[in-house]
Amino acid sequence: MRKVKKQKHENITDTNLQRVTDMLAPTNGQSPITKKEACEILNIAYNTARLTRLLADFEERKEYVAKRKSANRGKSATKGEINEAITNYLQGDSVAEIAKYLYRSPAFVKAIIDRVGVPTRRTKEESRWPLLLPDQCVSEDFEVGEKVWCATYDAPAEVDARLEDSYIEKYGVPCYKVYIFEKVNASETWFPGIETGGFTAYQPAYDLGKLSHLKEYGVNLGRV
Repeated sequence: MRKVKKQKHENITDTNLQRVTDMLAPTNGQSPITKKEACEILNIAYNTARLTRLLADFEERKEYVAKRKSANRGKSATKGEINEAITNYLQGDSVAEIAKYLYRSPAFVKAIIDRVGVPTRRTKEESRWPLLLPDQCVSEDFEVGEKVWCATYDAPAEVDARLEDSYIEKYGVPCYKVYIFEKVNASETWFPGIETGGFTAYQPAYDLGKLSHLKEYGVNLGRV
C-alpha cells in the first residue's frame, strides 16, 4: 500500500476521506457534492487527479485492513501481538491505536492488557478516583533503577532512590523518589530529536506498581 503524503494544513484523515466518499455518491437520495467541494472538505488544493488518487488509496487501505482483520478473526493472540500490545500501551499508545496496527478489535487488545496485569490509564473522569493496581503489580519493595508504573500520573517511571524509613510512620509504607516518563511532542519543543521527557516525583509504595512480571511475555522494559 502507498503511504498518503499530506501537507500540515490538509485534513486527510480516514474519517474525512470516508465522509467525502459518502458525499460524492450518497445513497439517501441527496445530490452528490462536486469534486471541488470534496477538495475543500479535505482542505487540499483543487486537483481532481490527486483527489481520485487519495480516495483510491483510502479504499485500498480499507480492503487491506478488512482482509487482515478477517484473517485474524477467531485466532488467539500470538506472542508477538501480546508483546506489542503491552509495550506500546506502556509507551502511551491508546487501545484503539494498538488495535488499528494489530488488525484486531479494541476489545481484543483490552482483554490482553487486563489478562496479563498491565496497569490501565484512567480517563479524565476516572482520574478523580485512585487507581486499583492489578494484583501482579502490588508491592512495597522496589529496586533503584527498576521500571515501575506510577498510579498517580498513569505513566511508567523509574525508581531513583528509596527515601528514609521515617516516611513509613507517616504513610505506612516505604516511599520512593521516581522519574516519571512522558511522551514529548517534538514539534512543540526546541529539540526535535527528543521523543521522551519527564519529571521527578516522590511516591508512596502503594502508588507504584511492579512491571517485572511482564518480562515473561518478552517485554523489554528498557523500551518503556
